[in-house]
Amino acid sequence: METSESDVEQATLGAGCFWCVEAIFSKVEGVKTAISGYMGGILEDPTYHDVCTGLTQHAEVVQLTFDPNTISYEEILSVFWLSHDPTTLNQQGSDVGSQYRSVIFYHCERQREIAESSKFSMQNSGIFRGSIVTEITPATPFFPAEEHHQEFYQRNREHQYCQLVIDPKLEKLDFID
Repeated sequence: METSESDVEQATLGAGCFWCVEAIFSKVEGVKTAISGYMGGILEDPTYHDVCTGLTQHAEVVQLTFDPNTISYEEILSVFWLSHDPTTLNQQGSDVGSQYRSVIFYHCERQREIAESSKFSMQNSGIFRGSIVTEITPATPFFPAEEHHQEFYQRNREHQYCQLVIDPKLEKLDFID
């Protein structure tokens, strides 16, 4: 049975480099689309170069469209928490800057409530050594990243970043081909 547009939801998440986040969520059953882009800043229609200055306040994010009949928003957030270190402020590995911050952009009050509850549960789970610094904030306009950033992992598996950073994350989550 085909999923209609009314049967899908959106989630927008920042967890470091959008290449990693997109690669992970593109492997999650129930996720229909994973689009790399920018959210949360002050510049209209930012470019990668703009965002990398750290002056636009945008985060690198991936906007997901998912089928809630296959995967819940809570399950999306479970993958999110386990796919990065939400205790490091403005950094994931060697990617440093506010554009790499851990952030959940919620699209409705229900998502905000679920995100807050999920963050509280993860903080108290003992999985992470430090305090979770993930922002939970209302979604703002989403700006898709340039075409060469889309499906980067799928098109560039031999790229050093893919092999050294993305592959280990996929292996950890048991998503590797």
